[in-house]
Amino acid sequence: MNYIILDLEWDSAYSARHKRFINQILQIGAVRLDGNFNITDTFEQTVRSSVSKKVSGRFAALTGITTEKMRDGIPFDEAVDRYNEWAGKDTVTMTWSDSDLYSIKENEECLLSGGRRFAVEKYLDLQKFVQGELKKAGYEDKNQISLAAAAELLGVNTQGLELHTAKDDSLLCVALLKKCYNKESFEPLIRDTGDPEFYRRLRFKPYAISNINDERIDKSQLVFYCDKCGARANRTSAWRYRNRWFAAKFTCPKCARRFSGRLTFKKTYDDVLVRRRICEIKTASEKAAGQKPAERKTAAGPV
Repeated sequence: MNYIILDLEWDSAYSARHKRFINQILQIGAVRLDGNFNITDTFEQTVRSSVSKKVSGRFAALTGITTEKMRDGIPFDEAVDRYNEWAGKDTVTMTWSDSDLYSIKENEECLLSGGRRFAVEKYLDLQKFVQGELKKAGYEDKNQISLAAAAELLGVNTQGLELHTAKDDSLLCVALLKKCYNKESFEPLIRDTGDPEFYRRLRFKPYAISNINDERIDKSQLVFYCDKCGARANRTSAWRYRNRWFAAKFTCPKCARRFSGRLTFKKTYDDVLVRRRICEIKTASEKAAGQKPAERKTAAGPV
């Protein structure tokens, strides 16, 4: 089994044909590794845009790819053909986060003809793997970690590498992979892109459920218990929906505590994730005094 670490640089440009902006791929960079993660070959290709005549200033400053360099590139379909011939078969392709896959699919659909596709068979999100290993070591930030930040945390030297260029970013990924690799965590993350579920899952965008009567909502989640005495509270108002949260008033029949029960339901590809809050309802005197209500968070989880 061979491995490829693929990196793409893209620039946003308006496509008159599609009447929208697209993230056009302007550089393809990759590193091929053997089964021991030793580098066996590299690939780098600049792409001549078929969408715009120049690159944005931000893109040029970030990547070093000027309008002149872009114009010296080759057409996108030819670049993909060259990459596919280089990549070969029976490989696991890795990218730093799956955002490159979104750009690949967008560019395939908008800019390629004749059924051309990038040669990506098996796939692994290297950012997800590295961040998972960092989490085991105590890293707590849930936001996606950048390539440069991961290198700093792992003590990987980036001198001599031009970050935000496709090939050098791929070379840095190799160093991070070697630093973090363990078979038990790595292999379960490999996915088969030929599975119809793969791209459906990738393109699914989580969203908030806004109808309290939606059949996907477990109605037991609408029950609230008093956070002081534990008795089941009675709902005394209709549910209201605002800013992705449902809210209703509750009163405890045992201790007379009044509070607002709040819920949000987020539909993911596999589950409906629930977050719950109990917010104390102010009395008239508390409102007059300008006091803030106490807020308590309860456990969140799938329905």
